[in-house]
Amino acid sequence: MFSDFASWVLFDALGLDPTVHWAQALHFFLYDSLKIVALLFAMIFAMGILNSYIPVERIRVWLRSRRWYGLDHLLGATFGAITPFCSCSSIPLFIGFIRGGIPLGVTFSFLITSPLVNEAAIAVFVGVFGWKVTAIYVGSGIAMGTIVGGILGRMRLERFVEPWVWEVEVGSGDGADDPASGRTSLRQRLPGITREALATVRRVLPYVLIGVAVGALLHGFVPANYFEQYISRDNPFAVPVAVLIGVPMYANATSVIPIVEQLVDKGIPLGTALAFMMAVVGLSVPEALLLRRVLTPRLLAIFFGSVSLAIMLLGYLFNAVLASP
Repeated sequence: MFSDFASWVLFDALGLDPTVHWAQALHFFLYDSLKIVALLFAMIFAMGILNSYIPVERIRVWLRSRRWYGLDHLLGATFGAITPFCSCSSIPLFIGFIRGGIPLGVTFSFLITSPLVNEAAIAVFVGVFGWKVTAIYVGSGIAMGTIVGGILGRMRLERFVEPWVWEVEVGSGDGADDPASGRTSLRQRLPGITREALATVRRVLPYVLIGVAVGALLHGFVPANYFEQYISRDNPFAVPVAVLIGVPMYANATSVIPIVEQLVDKGIPLGTALAFMMAVVGLSVPEALLLRRVLTPRLLAIFFGSVSLAIMLLGYLFNAVLASP
């Protein structure tokens, strides 16, 4: 819907040439900005309704008082795998989960896995690399989200989340909506919930626009084969280099799979190519700019550093157990 609208505005109404790089960048900027802002408002609005009826603090205590043995992180990572979002589109859900009382580590498990694995990417992956490589990639992506999210959760990093994220009105929690009993109905609560959602969007909007603008420039002007020379088979540091190169780029899993196929066809080890893909779709400069409004620089560095290290380890593991096709 947003892509079609962006195409209509730029290519039909304004008559821009869709083959020109700057026009492609503008299309990406308009489409992604609209999509992320809509997702952010919808998620905060939905969580506002939920929070007005459910005792957030009680849920938070309930989640932390039970011995989940990692199942909570596995559920968060699995939910991320079935949501078709890129790294930046996952941010609205990330904010909503935190404000809804979901533990930070579980929320990180979702954020790590969500851009890496989705049904569209799996379908393309199967067609390109077959079921074996696809299963390994999906399994490792969920495992990485589960393990890294669990480690971050144990580090008790909540104090490094920006204070405004925790500012959420806690509802009565009993679901009652009878005005006669002194409790407000959902219709009476909606104006306040709407104002809160719009206020959150206004706080994050500058970072959304800056992040998407960076992503649009990379999408429109950086050639897909620009970095191949740096991640060749002969380079023992190819995996870390592939991750460092991949982080500044910005694309979803479906669009970057053909690039990975091209890299493998040119002799780059499969593990190195998959590490590059994970870095591109799981981490990005636009994502960092968006997360900076939510996380302090210290927590942002911890998150990016831990995920980058995990991707590098997976890249070397893939190279050890997988033979290039």
